[in-house]
Amino acid sequence: MPNSNSKIALAPPPEEQSAGEVKSSVRKMIRVALISITLVCVWLTVRFPFQAESGLEYLLNGPNSVNPQTLHLRGEFVESNLGSTEDAGGGVTVRMIAEQYLFVPQCVVVPAGVPIRFRITSADVVHKLTINGTEDQIKAVPGYVVETRLQFARAGVYEMPCHEFCGPGHYTMRSRLIAVAPEAFRNLSREARRDCALP
Repeated sequence: MPNSNSKIALAPPPEEQSAGEVKSSVRKMIRVALISITLVCVWLTVRFPFQAESGLEYLLNGPNSVNPQTLHLRGEFVESNLGSTEDAGGGVTVRMIAEQYLFVPQCVVVPAGVPIRFRITSADVVHKLTINGTEDQIKAVPGYVVETRLQFARAGVYEMPCHEFCGPGHYTMRSRLIAVAPEAFRNLSREARRDCALP
């Protein structure tokens, strides 16, 4: 039996309780709305342009799609297939992968004066391979194979830096292309063409 001096806590009347709860509930809803709006804005500024660009690349390139997570494991872009190879028709195909913060392979040898089919993809984010001394720029997009045709009129060394900001190591991301005489190219091993191990 309770002591007569003890106080029993009673719940406040519904009118008083609802006014405080309403303010708290409104604050929570405003917080959730602001967080949601912030996340949508971040997605629109960071992810949406990439997805729109990827969709455009897909429309331009058709079914040339690859899985960025398995590039090195199977298919056209396994490591042993990268670099420059001679085609049956007398041309040359160069295959490269762009990834933070390097191009694989970092150096390729091609013959001067011969049509070159250049195929590149990205393992992570958008990169742009620029070939110094030419007007050529090739955008590497994750999930898609971008193909372009090139030809180097004369032998020489062409630096190929990345010109699409891809993270803090972007400024060190560069590759080289060495154009040599067609006879010299034919005498090189596949490894020498990929590693620029010229005699």
